[in-house]
Amino acid sequence: MPEWTLEDRFLTLSTNWVTLVGEHYTDQRGERLEYYRAERADSVIVLPVHGDALLCAPRTFRPGIGETTLDFPGGRVPGSSVEEAARRILLRELNLSADMVLDLRLMNRLGWPVNSSFSDQRLFGAVARLRPDPLSEGAGERHPLSPEGIEGLLQELECAQCRLVLLHYLMEGRSEDLP
Repeated sequence: MPEWTLEDRFLTLSTNWVTLVGEHYTDQRGERLEYYRAERADSVIVLPVHGDALLCAPRTFRPGIGETTLDFPGGRVPGSSVEEAARRILLRELNLSADMVLDLRLMNRLGWPVNSSFSDQRLFGAVARLRPDPLSEGAGERHPLSPEGIEGLLQELECAQCRLVLLHYLMEGRSEDLP
């Protein structure tokens, strides 16, 4: 099957967060198609494991849906390694310094495409096992790593990306983190 051919780019709208691109392609049948896509920095969602619980970031208003939501710590990975970004995010969202992290491991080395038909952004998942030390004020919400705790967390998490990372973590059978 012949590949699609890029004919022209008729739109480029850039902001600090995203670049919107409009392009015309010719598909394998010779049909001319109009496509829009977003170029965005990759992102990482971190699952902080503190003893027998997962930590979520403090609830935050999300303009995209007009609601305050519960999420895991997460953010963009512009110009740094995924691990560096994860540590920066833990400090920013949970006030957890680097010395609180015993172990940080990525769930995926290449990232998952977030929306491959519209965006080039990839999502990375990371697990941060934390020292058992008491947490500072503002370190987020604790959700037990028990069947009831996970069920409650899944009922509250609306973010598809947070749910994906949590479910991937649970499917991997992270028994070393479970009580």
